[in-house]
Amino acid sequence: MLSLPQRFLRSHHFDVTTKCYRPADMKDRLPILDIWVDPVDRELAIDRVRGFLEGNKPCCIFAANPEKNFSVPKDPLLYDVFKKAELLIPDGIGIVLAAKLLYGATLSRVPGVELMMDICHLATEAKKSVFIYGSREAVNKAAVERLQLKYPNLIVAGRSNGYVPESEMPQLIARINDSGADILFLALGSPRQEKWFAAHAPELTQVKVCQGIGGTLDTIAGTVKRAPAIWQKLSIEWLYRLLREPKRVRRQKVLPVFVCKVLIEKILK
Repeated sequence: MLSLPQRFLRSHHFDVTTKCYRPADMKDRLPILDIWVDPVDRELAIDRVRGFLEGNKPCCIFAANPEKNFSVPKDPLLYDVFKKAELLIPDGIGIVLAAKLLYGATLSRVPGVELMMDICHLATEAKKSVFIYGSREAVNKAAVERLQLKYPNLIVAGRSNGYVPESEMPQLIARINDSGADILFLALGSPRQEKWFAAHAPELTQVKVCQGIGGTLDTIAGTVKRAPAIWQKLSIEWLYRLLREPKRVRRQKVLPVFVCKVLIEKILK
């Protein structure tokens, strides 16, 4: 059994339906336009992961950002799995600012890559194993090697690139289950990773925590450079990525619309 902090136990209870520790008052989850975010920082997020590891079914972690506000509601399956996620982290600065404007909530960004590192550190301490599924073969392999250099005691129960055909999915699920992995990292990109979890979570017999990590493996492997620390500190990592990858403008063109909708929501509240 993991040692759960008292602050966590005071604010969470064990949900016998989901078999996971959940916030005692789910009203703490903040609706941001058409999606939601949990008011957590990195410390509380990793506390929740400790609780999830005490359950006996997969608890999922997805990232909340402005782009998801426009993509998630369009798909009923995606909307449902996103809404039911055990943890929705404030991955985008737009979500953080919207929570502040709409509710006066003081959130701090919890980038998926940083939470993944925190989970790997927790796994080494708690002697829990991980399975890493997604991205290209070379990227997946390089990322796993770098993780094991950073965390020498990390138990990597298995890995697979993200190019597994649907006809071979039963074999992959069997590999994940047979590996005994406690933690599954899904690097399939959004919305593919959320839909994969929705489709296959009932088949995962050993996994307790599943985090959708998008393109994080590219960052770990070094094939995509993360913004320098100063850009991260100023919360303009999104701008750095846009300048390096102008094609991202197709995704980020929704940001001004998001801002306008949040302002209208504030006026109407």
